[in-house]
Amino acid sequence: MTHDPIADLLTRIRNGYMARLHEVAVPCSNMKAEILRIFKKNGYIVDFVISEDKRTFIVSLQDVRKSKYIPSFRRISRPGQRIYIKSGDIRKSRNGVGIFILSTPKGVITGYEAHALGVGGELLCEIY
Repeated sequence: MTHDPIADLLTRIRNGYMARLHEVAVPCSNMKAEILRIFKKNGYIVDFVISEDKRTFIVSLQDVRKSKYIPSFRRISRPGQRIYIKSGDIRKSRNGVGIFILSTPKGVITGYEAHALGVGGELLCEIY
């Protein structure tokens, strides 16, 4: 069994929402920082900061009691089965309700940005 840090990130955030936590700690990496930046930009998390020891991100979650909405996170491409997609094959996630996150030559971007830039890449996850 191989370790999947992106699936770990999604699971920690999902579990934090289910437990109605205000913050969760996630180990640091550049890929996770880019994914968290997209989450923040699209309103799935409030914010994230690097802890003092520079080894973990502290992710601030939305208050589920107020919003009554728990986002769903789904890992698509895994270490054992990579899923790649062309720019022309990128479709809307859940009829435009969700977003896809791709790792492309232009960096880690959403499916909408990848379609606009005309680039494909590895389909990392879906959030809706």
